[in-house]
Amino acid sequence: MSKVTILVPTLNEEQALPQTIGCLGTLHPPADEILLVDGGSEDATRQLGIEAGLTVLSSPKRGRGPQINFGVLQASGDIICVLHADSTLPVDAIAEIRKAMANPRLSLASFTPRIAGPNGTRWGSTVHNWLKTWYIPLLMRPWLFFKGVRLLFGDHAMFFRRDQFLEVDGCDEEVVVMEEADLCIKLARFGRTQMIPRWVWTSDRRIAAWGRWRANWIYVKVGMMWALGARKRLADHYPDIR
Repeated sequence: MSKVTILVPTLNEEQALPQTIGCLGTLHPPADEILLVDGGSEDATRQLGIEAGLTVLSSPKRGRGPQINFGVLQASGDIICVLHADSTLPVDAIAEIRKAMANPRLSLASFTPRIAGPNGTRWGSTVHNWLKTWYIPLLMRPWLFFKGVRLLFGDHAMFFRRDQFLEVDGCDEEVVVMEEADLCIKLARFGRTQMIPRWVWTSDRRIAAWGRWRANWIYVKVGMMWALGARKRLADHYPDIR
């Protein structure tokens, strides 16, 4: 049976992390390993992880891409699931991950994100998040789209095989935003990428901070800029809300 590592990149996530840690404690079956890979938090993030009994690692370089790369190198699992610190998995996530990755034609998969907050699910943004996994590759990478590649994003709780991740040299550390989508293209050499029909609940904190229309415009703009070749400038268009 494949070993599954849950990898949580963090930076100053003391507000969101308790709910995510609570979710990880309810997984059945449990993950074989949970790594919290911190990028130099200045709040209680690391302490929360330690108190919860997680393995807390300090990444030598800040940034989600570098932190994912560092965590994968340290991981003992055959399959890695990258979970954002403001997201929660279904209770049977580990079984679903193993089931999906038993298909050798699948190189990378994710759960289906449901964007929600104190006032409930934001269905408009949730549906748009699903649609852009289809329309961005269809418009910008049609040859990959028709090979079965869907563009997955970080809040989808993506999972992949550790050995294939290492074979493609992991995340591009120069890509500050859209690093997980970039990874989709790299892993497409091994097979299809797709969402599975199970929710991962992800915080609506960006939409709450930016406003619904502005948030969805930012998502479209950054996605299109990335598809057209922009890499280092994307962070200028994606404000940090922590």
